[in-house]
Amino acid sequence: MKAIIPVAGAGTKLRPHTYTQPKALIPLAGKTILSIIIDQLAEAGVKDFILVVGYLGDKIMDYAKTKYPELNITIIYQNERKGLGHAIFLCKEVVGDDEIIIALGDTICEYNVPSLMESTGSVLCVKKVDDPRDFGVAETDENFIVTKLVEKPQIPRTNNALVGIYKIVETSLMFKCIEQLMDKTIAEEGEMGLTPALDCMVSGGAVFTTMKVANWFDCGKKETLLESNATLLKKWGGEIANQDTYLNTIIIPPVSIAHNCEIQNAIIGPNVTIGEKSVISYSVVKESIVGSFTKLYDVVLHDSLIGSDTVIKGETRTLNIGDNTEIDLG
Repeated sequence: MKAIIPVAGAGTKLRPHTYTQPKALIPLAGKTILSIIIDQLAEAGVKDFILVVGYLGDKIMDYAKTKYPELNITIIYQNERKGLGHAIFLCKEVVGDDEIIIALGDTICEYNVPSLMESTGSVLCVKKVDDPRDFGVAETDENFIVTKLVEKPQIPRTNNALVGIYKIVETSLMFKCIEQLMDKTIAEEGEMGLTPALDCMVSGGAVFTTMKVANWFDCGKKETLLESNATLLKKWGGEIANQDTYLNTIIIPPVSIAHNCEIQNAIIGPNVTIGEKSVISYSVVKESIVGSFTKLYDVVLHDSLIGSDTVIKGETRTLNIGDNTEIDLG
């Protein structure tokens, strides 16, 4: 069983952070988005991973191979952003005829990974949503067998949204369908999605069932990323490194603080993630994500997403600041 994780997107909805940091490496509840996905699959026994990278791909490659030396990680470059289907097609030679799990690099779900791996056929993970018009949806019969897949339907016949996790048994048919549709679809729409190829597989006789996920966390934009951070911190409890070194500091759980941070005369929390080697002094931080190597002096921050290598001095603000930034609000 191989796992494909496409992480080639530019993450435009999270700019300015994604100008210098891949979306998959943004910290979330003490981990990165990518590490949460890999850990779920590795703990269930997956050893072979294919990461499809593009923008800032070298950072993802260095991170993955340093953090997971025990795993077999293959890096595939998608140099042109031609869509998810195209990204998957680039993995054809590495996959061969093996069964695969596809987990999108901006998708965090709580689901039964061993059950998905042990299923005998192809499976699409779904979640009921209030408005399915922004998603791919899976129409099923009374036996929960998929009969049709539609991308962003204007008049949805179901609210079973595809969450971005797929188990594919008939990989040869999948690659064949992508190849049949790709040139025309890219010419007309600019990119090749995966949903049309999966619908082609259904028409070609592939049998898909659906599996409901317990939770689906949106990591696509600042507001929902902060919501996901808070939810996961409450669920996992957070982890605080070197807490006994923080002078005159109040910690309000749940909070995740990485190693080698210097914090004094501060109030941290609730629902705060702080990256490694950050310095915080005379500040209040709540409901926020703060990157690594960041310095905060005399500020009150809430509902903020702060990139790495950032210096902020001043007063109360709600901020959305990328990496390598220096701001003086004094």
